[in-house]
Amino acid sequence: MAQVHLSGVVKRYGSLEVVHAIDLDIEEGEFVVLVGPSGCGKSTTLRMIAGLEDISGGDIRIGDRVVNDLPPRERNISMVFQNYALYPHMTVRENLGFSLKIAKRPQAEIDRAVDEAAAILSLVPLMDRKPGALSGGQRQRVAMGRAIVRHPDVFLFDEPLSNLDAKLRTQMRVEIKKLHQKVRSTIVYVTHDQVEAMTLADRIVIMRDGHIEQIGAPLDVFENPVNTFVATFIGSPPMNLLDGTAQGGDAVLRDGTRVPVPPGYRAAYGQAVQLGIRADNIMPVGHSLPPTAHMAQIDMDVTLTEPLGTETLLFAELAGTEVQAKMLNPRPVRAGERMTFQIMLDKCHLFDAGSGMALRG
Repeated sequence: MAQVHLSGVVKRYGSLEVVHAIDLDIEEGEFVVLVGPSGCGKSTTLRMIAGLEDISGGDIRIGDRVVNDLPPRERNISMVFQNYALYPHMTVRENLGFSLKIAKRPQAEIDRAVDEAAAILSLVPLMDRKPGALSGGQRQRVAMGRAIVRHPDVFLFDEPLSNLDAKLRTQMRVEIKKLHQKVRSTIVYVTHDQVEAMTLADRIVIMRDGHIEQIGAPLDVFENPVNTFVATFIGSPPMNLLDGTAQGGDAVLRDGTRVPVPPGYRAAYGQAVQLGIRADNIMPVGHSLPPTAHMAQIDMDVTLTEPLGTETLLFAELAGTEVQAKMLNPRPVRAGERMTFQIMLDKCHLFDAGSGMALRG
């Protein structure tokens, strides 16, 4: 295991700067996920850590070494790609041990490392098969096993589940979580899927346009987004954002609806704001969580419903904006039905409409 430190790391392609002087400290044994939309710089950052991309500025340290100029093979990292990158003519056992064989390790050491990785990843019954006889999930486990046998300081995962179907992705998330619990190695993981980020990470690094927007534990980022980008990127469905103006202790929406400013937030009188409400925190009266100390009520016309079994996602219109809400213990709701909703104010957010930054008092 090793720490990973990025200090002022920049990446340019000619005159185009795609990663802008980012700083990031990853502790030994930590599982850190870089997440963001396509083109945000997350994969480029991972490839710079791996040595597959040269850096244009700053420093990268792995353990106590600055690795800026070291080739990948000298950084003691292992990388798992989305396309598995297995040798099709080799068995699982041969794929697992190939890197150690190339390094001319003793056969007894190779066998011991391969058997250990196979046991960790439940590959023992598959050892004599070739990749063509494996499912996508099995191939990905072999790719992870090939990384494990090298006992690297750092594991790097580049969107490893993007080629799998939804069911397999869920299964492999569990496998990767179990792997980290067993080997306790430092892991840097890249994904565009915020569900993967929330379920796997010790800490999430949210990126946009080559910048780091926020770093934090998954629940902290979910509950305390620093701006509207993070608020709408993390969480499903995305956070509702309602345009309004701060007037005293209220946010006055476009249609004149007044909603009390959430506790812990503050805005100047007349300031253009956006009120942020997650679907989990706006629910119909009688079909919601127990009331909290800070609650507001509002009437809306339902325009569409999505029954999900134990809950229903409701679409409604408020102040000219489509709002998504949740109904627990659901009943049939017809389009056009007017319902009274409870807003849990202590779970809501207030952002400056211009900068998008949270207005915490």
